[in-house]
Amino acid sequence: MYNVAIYPGTFDPITFGHIDIIKKSLKIVDKLIVATTDASDKEYLFSVEERMDVLKKSLFVDLKLNKKRIKIVSFDELTINLCKKYNASLIIRGLRAVSDFEYEFQLAGMNKKLDKKIETIFLMSDIENEIISSKFIKEIGKLKGDLKKFVSKSVIKAIKQKLE
Repeated sequence: MYNVAIYPGTFDPITFGHIDIIKKSLKIVDKLIVATTDASDKEYLFSVEERMDVLKKSLFVDLKLNKKRIKIVSFDELTINLCKKYNASLIIRGLRAVSDFEYEFQLAGMNKKLDKKIETIFLMSDIENEIISSKFIKEIGKLKGDLKKFVSKSVIKAIKQKLE
């Protein structure tokens, strides 16, 4: 078993697909660092601070996951450097569809070149969560659709507050 793993992503917002990966990760690691960033060129609905708040509420209030096993952080550095900072030997990446694999495979290869001691593993979300993406959640929220099947109560509340 690995002691510490990093699960990096934008989580804008966190979905049941992400939560599925978090729960599966906790079966193979002692401690999971859920790390959010806005380092890419995506358009964000929530700031990093807002995402950290929603992550905490979703994981610890809505789902009552173990705070001792999950740490939520923000970062603006290479994931490999984040691994070193938290003494993590594993990077967790979630896959929804085959289309995700090529990018994720290249990313894992680059991380391996940067540090041979850090491994990347890919976890698939359960079938009912494979179609969920943060992009679709934001679109459904903007169009005032029902989000209950896709995200936790805290995410729904945050989206409603943000889009009103």
